[in-house]
Amino acid sequence: MKRFAVIGCGNFGFYLAKALFENKNQVIVIDRSKEKIQAIDPFVTTAIVQDATDAESLKGLGLEEMDAVIISTGANIKSSILICFYLKKLGINNIVVKAEDKDHGEILRQLGAGEIIQPGMDMASRLAMRLTKPNILEFLPFEDEYTIVQVSPPPSFVGKMLKELNLRNRYEVNIIAVKELVPEKFVMVPHADFMVKDSDILIMIGKENDIQKIRELK
Repeated sequence: MKRFAVIGCGNFGFYLAKALFENKNQVIVIDRSKEKIQAIDPFVTTAIVQDATDAESLKGLGLEEMDAVIISTGANIKSSILICFYLKKLGINNIVVKAEDKDHGEILRQLGAGEIIQPGMDMASRLAMRLTKPNILEFLPFEDEYTIVQVSPPPSFVGKMLKELNLRNRYEVNIIAVKELVPEKFVMVPHADFMVKDSDILIMIGKENDIQKIRELK
């Protein structure tokens, strides 16, 4: 079970927090509006009425223990910038921020946001792809326990061929592609003789618990 905090409970923040909670995560929501907090309270772990633009109010909430903190303060650009700045000062590294436009996103990135999302732009890109190439699926309907992830190879993988690693039998995961960074190349369904380099990114499919075992390898 992962833990997330969502700061800002507008439409995007509301549905994001609700979806995270429905996916069996612990979710804290923070918003200055009592009405918004009352609306989201039945659908999350904890809902707090708090002004997140007050630096002192963020202390003691345990935000540094979250897997990610998502800032979704709507069109209030100043608020999102202040909150991002305060979260970085608290030592929080995994900050996701909803940006209003490209410049807003760049400012947030400079402040230390790890991921910038622009829902309107992202949705437009996906729709354009689906309309242009209707034969391509936007997502694969896996069972809840299965996932596709990108993983940096553990040191024990480096210099070994995929057939030596025998990941399918040892961990019940499959390498479906490799992103080579040096030189840049994308290898779809790599051959068993493919040798893993420390600069590679392994794209694998499997159960989350099995993939986590690989993440924890030395």
